[in-house]
Amino acid sequence: MTSSYRQKIEQSHVYALAKHTPLETMPILSARLGHHILLKREDMQPVFSFKIRGAYNKMAQLTPEALSRGVICASAGNHAQGVALSAQSLGCRAVIVMPTTTPQIKIDAVRARGAEVVLFGDSYSDAYAHALTLERNLNLTFVHPYDDPDVIAGQGTIAMEILHDYPQPIDAIFCCVGGGGLLAGIAAYVKAVRPDIKVIGVEAKDAEAMTESLKQGQRVILPQVGLFADGAAVKQVGEHTFALCQQFVDEMLVVDNDAICAAIKDVFEDTRSILEPAGALAVAGIKAYVERHHEQALTLVGIASGANMNFDRLRFIAERAELGEHREAVFAVTIPETPGAFKAFCQLLGHRNITEFNYRYADAKRAHIFVGVAIQHPAEAAQLQQSFLAQGLPTLNLSDNEMAKLHLRHLVGGHAPQAVHEVVYRFEFPEKPGALIKFLEAMGQDWNISLFHYRNHGADFGRVLVGMQVPPTQALAFNDFLQQLGYPYWEETHNPAYQQFLG
Repeated sequence: MTSSYRQKIEQSHVYALAKHTPLETMPILSARLGHHILLKREDMQPVFSFKIRGAYNKMAQLTPEALSRGVICASAGNHAQGVALSAQSLGCRAVIVMPTTTPQIKIDAVRARGAEVVLFGDSYSDAYAHALTLERNLNLTFVHPYDDPDVIAGQGTIAMEILHDYPQPIDAIFCCVGGGGLLAGIAAYVKAVRPDIKVIGVEAKDAEAMTESLKQGQRVILPQVGLFADGAAVKQVGEHTFALCQQFVDEMLVVDNDAICAAIKDVFEDTRSILEPAGALAVAGIKAYVERHHEQALTLVGIASGANMNFDRLRFIAERAELGEHREAVFAVTIPETPGAFKAFCQLLGHRNITEFNYRYADAKRAHIFVGVAIQHPAEAAQLQQSFLAQGLPTLNLSDNEMAKLHLRHLVGGHAPQAVHEVVYRFEFPEKPGALIKFLEAMGQDWNISLFHYRNHGADFGRVLVGMQVPPTQALAFNDFLQQLGYPYWEETHNPAYQQFLG
């Protein structure tokens, strides 16, 4: 099978549209991991994804009669754009069936290539079934996103380019896996030409259809899939792809969303490009492989498979990247509600970079603090927890608590009837390591802090919301304190949002 696929790959018709993309060293990640990491830049294709290779290879080999009738596919993303651009180039009709939930930006991108978009159903499965019906009714040719020998061969040209561009020893090549077309094509070619190189597939947690299928020796159907890495969210892998992966793939890895976010940041730091979640799976897999195997000075290649990122996901990715890289620890700490206890806790943090700080007065005895702290390595989180416990402060490490990371950090607070005479102010200060502690030290201990919220937004200025209990008789003294503090401030005591949710 390797010889037949090698020939199909070497004779593929991809370069009328697809680029021979560069293979680039990732210097920052290589230095951090202690290995030579190379990135195959498929995000630089005309449709920002490797999918153009398989789509065009399939369509370029259709008969003139089949092309004259047109093609159809089901896709909500990269394959749709590959088919649309290929059809535009070949001068044929293209019908793309997309779920009704597809973002408008992707619908517009496909229409801009001249394709006809049909919106149907709430999921890819619905769209796929409808596309098969239209294929028969309209006498079109179906272009499968992964389970077709010509599509697989088109994707396999990536391996041909890697081995041509880097004839030196390679220890492993890492591929993202959805339906398995990319992994199958690369594995078939690599094992035919350089069988010493490992080929490793990487899947997102909650979408590990290939991993489970290879474990069980048959194609399984996942009851549901996580959609964060939507470009690789497939409930069942293909027949052709499964057979090839059974024969040629050395290992499968599964990574979570935090690891994917961290990998997106790693690629950005080295290339200034932003990959989509599925596009960063290979880099996340490289990092997981290095952590698991403890080998020395390896040469590892990852496929940057796509960069069709929805802009509104960037906030989530930036927030979770530090957790995925184990560079942020999140804690819930209980401190006594006594004068100076809040400041004493802050002093325990020292001059570490604080990423988030949430505190709300609860009762006369205890206060609960939600705090995020930048760390250099995972062991530092355990050390911090022990330092809090040693001071008699009950502490929970929430760094791996999904509910806390997704929701709790945004919900800390609420009404506090006991916080009488509360005034609320918003402050700004220059953002740098230790700046938050310096701000807290300037606050003094004259008034009880009843509310405190800080979040590091990566900006030049830190922004803090502070509630303090200031009796009316001390209003003049408090005003003098504000003038001497030296930070810009705005009173928010009468802000309707504060009154509704916190006051």
